[in-house]
Amino acid sequence: MASTTTKRVAAAAVGVAGAGLVAKRALGSDEVRFARMGGNSIAAPDAAGWVTDFLNAAYYAREPGQRDVDDLRLAFAIVTTRWQRGGRRLHAHDVLAFHRAFGRRRLHVGTGDGGARRGTLDRDQLLAGAANLFGDWFPEAYADEARRGWGVVFESPAEKAAYVPERRLALAKLGELTPAAKPPAEQVWHTYDPVEVPNADAIVAALTQPETWPDYATAIGRFTPLRSGGLAGQTFEIEVAAQPVEKAPIFTRGYVTITRLVTHADADALGAYVAELNEKMVRLGRDEPQPVPDDATPLVGFDLTTHAGHFMGRGNNRLLLYTQGGKAYVRAAGTWDDMPWHLDQAYKRAGADAQAAFWGEGAPEESLLHQLALRTAPRPAIAAAAKPAGGDDTPEAAR
Repeated sequence: MASTTTKRVAAAAVGVAGAGLVAKRALGSDEVRFARMGGNSIAAPDAAGWVTDFLNAAYYAREPGQRDVDDLRLAFAIVTTRWQRGGRRLHAHDVLAFHRAFGRRRLHVGTGDGGARRGTLDRDQLLAGAANLFGDWFPEAYADEARRGWGVVFESPAEKAAYVPERRLALAKLGELTPAAKPPAEQVWHTYDPVEVPNADAIVAALTQPETWPDYATAIGRFTPLRSGGLAGQTFEIEVAAQPVEKAPIFTRGYVTITRLVTHADADALGAYVAELNEKMVRLGRDEPQPVPDDATPLVGFDLTTHAGHFMGRGNNRLLLYTQGGKAYVRAAGTWDDMPWHLDQAYKRAGADAQAAFWGEGAPEESLLHQLALRTAPRPAIAAAAKPAGGDDTPEAAR
């Protein structure tokens, strides 16, 4: 059975898509921009069908007990690597190469644990097909952090170092920033539940290396960085998946930019940021808890501001990392304007549930914060897995 959140997201997806199409016929402004936000920037509209079918085979169409969100990340990496190595947007004819690499495998029961049913792809089939598509180097490179970044798998560390993420930014046709614009008392203020993380230093290292953010993608959303450099000023493409019917996802996207970043390197600025946010959340929110408890020590805070066409309308989300009682937590806190008509009904039907799940209040496979915690936890076979190689723990913007 699909999760309750996923089923509710299904209803929202249908409502959002329908409202967007109506808006495209009737208007010519923000609604039109939203209606054009289907799929992702690296695939042209004529490729949407086969890309969705491939991702569906890798995750959504598999039986719930056989799904692994890292298989979905792997499938996205295969698609994104195809785009990167081809030097152009994906089109309908690219399905031929994917059919040669994966089509026959989909006709057979998988060989991995449990065996994916016919028509789907398990992890072994995904890796074998990717080896056919790109070369024998791909499976090993996917497992190597030195050859994986921005959702792309590279043949060598040198190839990764030469990658320019702004290539994808150029395809995004980024609109203007759209922070919440209404008076603060008229905005929606909301604090999500905190998620405990195993190691604060590992979280700082992960968050401040934006190229790793696709490694924390969930079943319902993923962040892909579009600029070179660190976290300050970084822009992300957010791809959101929903299921209008059982086992059939549709995708939409939006863009956010980090417009403010404060870290423990500037304790005064971080303290002022947290104090202001706490005060406003309690005063303006409706029975909302303050994002950072009084007895906690904040470490990092930043604002993610929407761009025109975002599926949430105008708003700011904030991510905070703090320690309390010897444990570390990461937490989201959002502020947004009442949504325009083409988004409001969809959000009321299901968007709130999906948003809450993504920011830590759902199943681990749906939650970015839970995936971040899981991916940075020490693993027995890889002693240094909790701390990505290649840098210290000082936030990029503070260096």
